[in-house]
Amino acid sequence: MSMVINTNLSALNTYNQLNKNNALMNSSLEKLSSGYRINSAADDAAGLAISEKMRGQIRGLNQASSNAQDAISLTQTAEGALDETTSILQRMRELAVQASSDTLTEDDRTAIQDEVNQLRQEIDRIADDTEFNTKKLLNGELSKTATASGTNAASIDSAVAGTNTKAGVYDVTFTTAATQATVGSQANATANSTGTLTTATDVSSFAGDIQINGTTITIESGDTVDDVVKKINNVSGDTGVTATLDSTDATNNFIQLTSDSYGSNATISLSGATATLQDLFAATTGTETTVSDAGTDAVGTINGQTATGKGNTLTLNKSGDAADGLTVVGKDGTVADGDTATITVGTDNALYFQIGANEGQGIELAINNMDAYSLGVATSDGTDTGLDLSTSSKATAAITTIDSAINKVSSERAKLGAVENRLEHTINNLTTSSENLTAAESRIRDVDMASEMATYTKLSVLNQAATAMLAQANQLPQQVLSLLK
Repeated sequence: MSMVINTNLSALNTYNQLNKNNALMNSSLEKLSSGYRINSAADDAAGLAISEKMRGQIRGLNQASSNAQDAISLTQTAEGALDETTSILQRMRELAVQASSDTLTEDDRTAIQDEVNQLRQEIDRIADDTEFNTKKLLNGELSKTATASGTNAASIDSAVAGTNTKAGVYDVTFTTAATQATVGSQANATANSTGTLTTATDVSSFAGDIQINGTTITIESGDTVDDVVKKINNVSGDTGVTATLDSTDATNNFIQLTSDSYGSNATISLSGATATLQDLFAATTGTETTVSDAGTDAVGTINGQTATGKGNTLTLNKSGDAADGLTVVGKDGTVADGDTATITVGTDNALYFQIGANEGQGIELAINNMDAYSLGVATSDGTDTGLDLSTSSKATAAITTIDSAINKVSSERAKLGAVENRLEHTINNLTTSSENLTAAESRIRDVDMASEMATYTKLSVLNQAATAMLAQANQLPQQVLSLLK
């Protein structure tokens, strides 16, 4: 080795090693002070990319858990309001049962009717005022949409998606439309009617009482056919029956009775003297004094599956079918045998809960309208109670109507409860996923403090040694002075 002054290679080499040690020790200090193994992309480029992706997932999972908790609060708010609606309906049913007994006076029934009217208004108030974060929950704004189109769409009065109905397009066919109950027919008129009746025909020979659905109508001496028709129609609100003079056969006209509603619930019971029933109504043969008839329910299919008919209403009750729960209402007197239409169910108004960290990881919740009209206990939107308890027969019929309303509310509550339970499991799953993913991210990103401290200690000793050796290397050129003496 030559002895030179200008270039101290030993010092340069030692200085280079000292700089390397300093860089490594600074990096170790940064890791120890931050707790992270990766503080910049230079520490581990691939590890940084992987861990940042994991961090995004972790934060998304945590927020999704928070979203699910908010969704539970929303469903609890709606279900709590419907709990009170159920209590109201139970009270209305109790009053209907009470009003079904003829031990009550007219004043008693009036008092009961007043309470029922107030209860109906409270159902509407609950539906209108129940909110979560200013969102109205029970007034129908969050329900699934169901619209009719196609050849006979004009014959469809309404369509309502059920709890289990999925968004989609479904075909509905009214194979046979519902019918009204009738008493008197042209077939037996020829055999039983004594001649041609006109509106002016005197029916004094039939003077006496007849009963239609439990309501008595008195035919008096001097009454004409027109008088009898008017008397029957004057009490149609009580009987649910309308009278007309059937004149389709010029030689055998008669008074025909027709129920105002359609389906098997529409019934007519007519009783009176045999001659009156035979000759005035062409309603019976032989010596019968009471005749009755009931309408028939619609028959049809929804989504190719046999639907349940009630009046002109078709409902698909088939678990697992996409259209399960879909209800289609035909217009009474308009829908006809063989009418078809297409029902489009959408979820544009339904709530969407983001319960996952990524796109498309959510669930939808539609809440049906829970006002009195939608439940069937009001005949129009907020203007009529829909429950007439003025007579025993009407009060008895109201019990069935209220039972149907209770079932609708219970079904909606069951749906909300099921969603709430599902969200509880969702939160548990999200928490577990976040925990496991955090552990994986920690293994990539976090520093092992014990190992790193050992590294730092080693680098600290090396740094001290290098500093000492640099001092020694800086002394080497002084050996040249001994040659100059």
